[in-house]
Amino acid sequence: MSREFTAVFEKHGRWYIGYVEEIPGVNTQGRTLAEARENLKEALQLILEENRRVISQGRSAMTKREPITVQV
Repeated sequence: MSREFTAVFEKHGRWYIGYVEEIPGVNTQGRTLAEARENLKEALQLILEENRRVISQGRSAMTKREPITVQV
């Protein structure tokens, strides 16, 4: 499943700092923009996987999951 998010990169001295606009806590850095991009993809994937794992542990039989779509 593919999803699209907004990556923001800023140059700070010799480093590129990156974060995902839609999901707090997904951030990284890299010496090059390409390195920061790859690091950010990995950070986002890890955060999404961990969020799913943590949430699935607390589900009851009454839990219903469904997709939701919004236009922004």
